[in-house]
Amino acid sequence: MFPVAKKKSIAYLHAPVFTPCDFLVHAFCTRIGGVSRDEYQSLNISFKEGDEEFRVLANWDRLATAFEIPMENFLVLNQVHGDDVLVIKPLGEYFTSRDQLNYDAVVTNRPNLALCIKTADCAPIFLVDPVRKAIAAIHAGWRGTALQIAAKTARLMVTQYRSNPRDLLAAIGPSIGRCCYEVDEPAVEAFRRQGRVETFLLPGRKKNHWMLDLVEANRLQLLEVGLLEKHIETSGWCTTCNPDAFFSHRGSGGVTGRQVNFLMIKGEPICKAFLLREDIDRLH
Repeated sequence: MFPVAKKKSIAYLHAPVFTPCDFLVHAFCTRIGGVSRDEYQSLNISFKEGDEEFRVLANWDRLATAFEIPMENFLVLNQVHGDDVLVIKPLGEYFTSRDQLNYDAVVTNRPNLALCIKTADCAPIFLVDPVRKAIAAIHAGWRGTALQIAAKTARLMVTQYRSNPRDLLAAIGPSIGRCCYEVDEPAVEAFRRQGRVETFLLPGRKKNHWMLDLVEANRLQLLEVGLLEKHIETSGWCTTCNPDAFFSHRGSGGVTGRQVNFLMIKGEPICKAFLLREDIDRLH
């Protein structure tokens, strides 16, 4: 299992596979360490689930302070359950309106930009090329996984940064486990064109239902692209089985917060700039 660490009040997990990457900062955050209340207790980072905005902002401030990353350097995608991948160039603007962030994965070799994935059961996946110094963050629910977003993102790193798949390191963070993720026929039908479905779709407890192993489905995709098995780590944490540590959409019945997972290439020391409204919009 990914070990748990703590910075100030923020409890988070880290992937040992990234330990040799001294140019990298990453964290799979838990729900622990914030100020939100009730269903959103406590480190909810989503403005869209019904939590009070001032509490969400306070949570982001705690996160930024703990990791010494200016709040405006966190980038949050809209996450629309598709398979589009945003490429962020080393320099220059990369979006001019919130609508331009309708993606579920992002790749970059730009330093000082924390790529964020919000989760509450879906799988956050990080890819790192330690040779080319490029990174990717992926949001993989069942729809994105069926569209093979993890494989698509890894292949994009090969074409965009000339990454060798055998060099790529991957970490699949906390998500709903096979123990808890029962899906019906529409979800299963989306996976039928993939090979080896029997390894990640098992008979469910009800007729015409199956237990989906979201982590294994994504792990197989990365192996098929050419990543080495020893370079892929999985967290071992089920978000639904551990409600004190993680938000879980399914486990809560749909009313809950979101934890953040992020990774960033270190750059030159950065000064905390005055937070403008457009900077806040990056976090929504």
